[in-house]
Amino acid sequence: MNGADAIIKCLEAEDVKMVFGYPGVAICPFYNSILESEIRTILIRTEQNAAHAASGLARITGKPGVCAVTSGPGATNVITGIATAFADSIPLVVITGQVNSELLGSDVFQEADITGAVESFVKYSYLVKNVNDIPRIFKEAFHIANTGRKGPVLIDIPIDIQNAAISRFTYPDTVNMRTYKPTVKGHAVQIKKVIKELEKAKRPIICAGGGVLLSEAEEELRAFASNHQIPVVSTMMGIGVMPTRHPMYFGMVGNNGKAYANRAMNEADLIIMVGARVADRAISQPDLITKGKVLVHIDVDPAEIGKNAGPTIPLVGDAKHIFRDLDKEEFTCNSAEWLEALKSYRETMAPKRNPNPDYVDPAVFITKLSEKMQDDAIYVADVGQNQIWSCGYHIVKDGRFLTSGGMGTMGYSIPAAMGAKLAAPDKQVVAVCGDGSFQMSMMELATIRQHDVPVKIIVLKNNYLGMVREYQHYTYKDHYSVVDLSGSPDLEKLATAYDLDFLRLENMEKCDEVIDAFLKEDKSMLLECLVDPMDLVK
Repeated sequence: MNGADAIIKCLEAEDVKMVFGYPGVAICPFYNSILESEIRTILIRTEQNAAHAASGLARITGKPGVCAVTSGPGATNVITGIATAFADSIPLVVITGQVNSELLGSDVFQEADITGAVESFVKYSYLVKNVNDIPRIFKEAFHIANTGRKGPVLIDIPIDIQNAAISRFTYPDTVNMRTYKPTVKGHAVQIKKVIKELEKAKRPIICAGGGVLLSEAEEELRAFASNHQIPVVSTMMGIGVMPTRHPMYFGMVGNNGKAYANRAMNEADLIIMVGARVADRAISQPDLITKGKVLVHIDVDPAEIGKNAGPTIPLVGDAKHIFRDLDKEEFTCNSAEWLEALKSYRETMAPKRNPNPDYVDPAVFITKLSEKMQDDAIYVADVGQNQIWSCGYHIVKDGRFLTSGGMGTMGYSIPAAMGAKLAAPDKQVVAVCGDGSFQMSMMELATIRQHDVPVKIIVLKNNYLGMVREYQHYTYKDHYSVVDLSGSPDLEKLATAYDLDFLRLENMEKCDEVIDAFLKEDKSMLLECLVDPMDLVK
């Protein structure tokens, strides 16, 4: 058995079913050995999307996604996908091939210091120097990626290590790392403090972030909120923690969130911030959530607590465990008047749009699409105006909402949707992107075709980089610079080239009919929706 064979044995021991990647000489021993296993390989068309596809799979399965690329440009290309996963705490194990160990530092063909390059946005990285370390390193990598605050781990393996004979292969049963022992269970004293403050609060609210989904604590949070009548808002990454039409859910907060959700945060006297970083898109002025309020910050990563806002009660631990413990406590929350006020805000502060009837209204279209999608469907939003419309108007029932939040990476939706569909082949998966973000990953239509991944893709086409154009509209008084997408491909011809069914929606007249046709069968399809170039996200 050589090092490459040992890597495959490690992946099998971790029950890895799929590896996304792109081969090259430095990773060829790995790809040669994987042919002898049952692990499915998915050839993507550019390395960045290998990480995005692995991210989509990880977010649906709850297990680390795996991708493998070659050295040099293969490794540097995957960096954007790694950074995207790191920003949103998505567990990945990224395997990169490397030049011969003896040549490291010689600037030989396709050598890149990838462990150095990714240092600021991986949980941990390894450069394998001894073939016999492979089992331990892989066991640790999967453990680190999927515990505590989850995230990507990179393993860089020189080609000579992949080809070297391993003296004895034994995959460890356990991991014992002295310097890595994340806290899972919340401190009992801090939990008692939270209960005491909840009993005094008149206007409590829970602000849920993506960490709730990563810890699979949705049911626990919903039960706690319902049992004690505590309203819930979410960050962008927390969309789906509560069904959109749940009576206790009051929308997404932040610059592009619901006005009534932001008002709820401003007027609350107690905020339970859980699984969220208090970052600028959700909380533009951290002082507003601490001044005159009790702030409880729950996070599995102690480094996040107090980083952007000083909490009254810090509580380190996993959201699933903490909400179970909170719900065991008996207390009464006097929030009836508060809930009535929030319901009034939701009814009177809904955004009012004035869409152009000559085009598709993305707000109404996304709502109609959501209502017609299967209850457990997976909706993957890209980045740009399409993302904000999706956040504001998609209706989550029992399904999932995926997007790139922390990094805001255009081109995320199509590869992530591929990964999600491969993880859950029985679920309906729809990717929604703009014509800018679509062109950042449209090469993956070949992957969809080659590997028969029935992902449905919607392009909201306005011939602009819409979000930047909108910013220039407000900031530079319509002085537009480098946002015109003239020269974009004919999507109908492109769909034909990739053997995809194609539909076009030009206005709202046949909206229901087109959506029904789009969703009717579980097969890949491309739907182009023409949107007013001057439409705004509100």
